[in-house]
Formats: sequence, structure tokens, C-alpha cells
Amino acid sequence: MGDWGLYIILLVPTLLLGLGVQWWLKKTFDRYSHIDLVSGLTGAEVARQILDRNGLEELPIDRANGGALSDNYDPRKRALHLSPPVYEPKTVAAAAVAAHESGHALQHEAGYTALRLRSAMFPVVAIASSTWIWILMAGVILGALNLITIAILVYAVAVAFHIVTLPVEFNASRRAGQQLRSLGLVTTEEQAGVQKVLTAAALTYVAGALAALTQLLYFVLAYLRD
Repeated sequence: MGDWGLYIILLVPTLLLGLGVQWWLKKTFDRYSHIDLVSGLTGAEVARQILDRNGLEELPIDRANGGALSDNYDPRKRALHLSPPVYEPKTVAAAAVAAHESGHALQHEAGYTALRLRSAMFPVVAIASSTWIWILMAGVILGALNLITIAILVYAVAVAFHIVTLPVEFNASRRAGQQLRSLGLVTTEEQAGVQKVLTAAALTYVAGALAALTQLLYFVLAYLRD
């Protein structure tokens, strides 16, 4: 089997899986973006209540300019950034995403190990993600196996970041569900919708990690065949 055959067998299934998961997330988010919360709270208000009830009254919640699902918690600035589809709407989807991002803030406050590890890895990964492909191309063009080896090792760092991200995201979703229930911010029926949104979002990280891991496996196998 040639390299292209190996590439197709390993990577096409994960690519299709990733596209399928992204479609499901968009469909799920859109569905629950049309279901209003009984409480009438906006996503920003849900996040504010969670943070305040956990002693994080000073942590700011900003309205970001990004598109749907660009929401994030910045551990360096200790700030929550919510996109317009989450910040202002009073929907189940907005509550789910806002609570999830608040979960990251709670992780930070608690010193959650996986989050600390991911934050420590981020500067290195930012460099690795943008340089490994150039090192690989140089190695292939020059026929330099040492450069190809370095490229694979550098890419492995980026893959490790994807793996570390999984427990961080799953734990944030678990914290989100607990906070929404314990604080009475959603009803029992709404909680089911929240869980579906959180599950769909979590699977995008699983698909991303699987794609990165599969690509690393392809490079390793192709390297060993030479």
C-alpha cells in the first residue's frame, strides 16, 4: 500500500467524523437557541450568577466579537468572553455554553491540574503548531531524516495538547451541569437540553484529538516505511 492509500485509510474516516460532529453541534446549538429559559436569564446573567455564587464577583464577563461558539475563558487575563449568540439570548443553548465557560473559571480558581498543564503547554504548542509543517517540508525536500524526525516530535507536542484538552473540557461541562442544577438556573426539562448541547460540544474536542492523533500515526508509519 502506498502512502496515499495509507493516508486515505487513516485520515478520511476521522475527517468525515469531524465534519459530522461539527454538523451535529451546529444543529443542536441552533435547536436549543430557539428554546427560551423559564428563568428569563441571558447567557451573561447565567455566567454572572455562577461566578458570583463561587466567590468570583470581580471576574469580568465580556461580550466578544466572534461568531457562534467562539466563547472562551482566558486564564491569563482571568476574563470570560461570550459571543453574541450566548451573551444576550435567554435560551437553553446560551445557558449551556455560558455555564461551560464559567466552569473553566471555576477550574482556574480551584487549581485544576489539567487546566494548569494545558495553560503551561500553550506557549510551546503555539510555536509547535505553526512550525512543524515547515520542518517536515524541509526534511522531505532535502531528504533529511533528522529533520523529519524533529518535525514528527514537534507535531507530537501539539497532539499532546489536544489530549490534555479532553479532561479540561469534560470537567468544565460537568461543573456546568452541577452549577446549573444546584443553583436552580434551569428546570429539569431544560437540563436535558443543556446536556445535549454540552455533549455535542465535547465531541468536537474528541474528534479533533482523534484527527490529530491519527495524523501523527500516519507520519510515524510513513517515516518507518522509508
